[in-house]
Amino acid sequence: MIWFLALSLFAYGWVVIPRWLAWVKLPDADAPADFEPSTNLSVIIAVRNEAKHIIPLLQDLENQRYPTHLYEVIIVDDHSTDETVELIQTFRSGSAMRLKVLELKRHSNVSMKKGAVQKGVALADGELLVLTDGDCRVGAEWLLQYAYTYETKQPYFISGPVCFHNTTSAFEKMQMVEFASLIGVGGASLALSKPNMCNGANLAYTKSVFEKVGGFAGNENIASGDDEFLLHKVSKHFPGKAVFLKTEKAIVYTEARKTLSSFLSQRVRWASKWKAYQSLHVQLVALSVFAVNFLLFLCVPLFLIGQLPLLVLVTAYVAKFVIDFLFLERILNFLNRKQYLWHILPLQLVYVPYVVSTGLIGLFGRYQWKGRSIRNA
Repeated sequence: MIWFLALSLFAYGWVVIPRWLAWVKLPDADAPADFEPSTNLSVIIAVRNEAKHIIPLLQDLENQRYPTHLYEVIIVDDHSTDETVELIQTFRSGSAMRLKVLELKRHSNVSMKKGAVQKGVALADGELLVLTDGDCRVGAEWLLQYAYTYETKQPYFISGPVCFHNTTSAFEKMQMVEFASLIGVGGASLALSKPNMCNGANLAYTKSVFEKVGGFAGNENIASGDDEFLLHKVSKHFPGKAVFLKTEKAIVYTEARKTLSSFLSQRVRWASKWKAYQSLHVQLVALSVFAVNFLLFLCVPLFLIGQLPLLVLVTAYVAKFVIDFLFLERILNFLNRKQYLWHILPLQLVYVPYVVSTGLIGLFGRYQWKGRSIRNA
């Protein structure tokens, strides 16, 4: 057991430490003050039951410091049962922003986020498609930063940073720290040209590359993963053409889950796509994270029954803590959330059983999300 534990910690460090170094070396991509964009953008937002959040997001988009003639906003409603569509239509009637609204209920056999995004892509006039979610907030220079990276680096896929805001409880703050690690790993992996994860709340890709790689073909039956599976496909066909947008002005903000049940449903939804990963290095990263947490989870009962020395248990947890601390200190500093770094301590106590349980449940591909019972085929 001790040798397996040591090997898993070594593999975990082999994954995280190079990404820590890559993040440190990754330069900021802030657009200069005299930058004048020329790219036509289409913002695509797939929504379902976002009546509480959609208007603030639309106001953020209307207030972008980006030429109004160079961007449009496309909202695709996925069978909302609240007042989402009515609120959008009312906002559109009083806005000068180019705003298109498409309702999936008018299209037979089309639902879920992948179907909504595909409809949005088909409707888009822009060269670069920028995506976020209906419960997010964006800064005034969000689109400007994407345009600058696109025009200077000519990537086909751009992943942006996401952060939680309005975090008041300890539960929400621990979520923020854990979520920051995912954003950091995704960004650093792109810097290493080993892309593994991104977040659909903040990303962009060209319309042409979406069509060239066949969109979501091949994983249509997996409800989650519209973002990461597309990243993997683009990286496979066009190596080096996916980048991370590292600038505070491009951060998209959303809220942590308020209840334990909704949090677990979200994480199971994310974990449900792991078994469909085809890239070997992506599988190995996921496996190393799961393995070290699973073995640490087993350490506790083994210690309690006298099969594992206390020194080994403490050393293993301290080693993982040090690795996580080094990495998260950098990521949280970038996100302006460094004051929450101490939440890594209680997070270490719950993170192990949480990752193990959601990982195992996610393998079955069944979960609840936004009023739907979902099972991956």
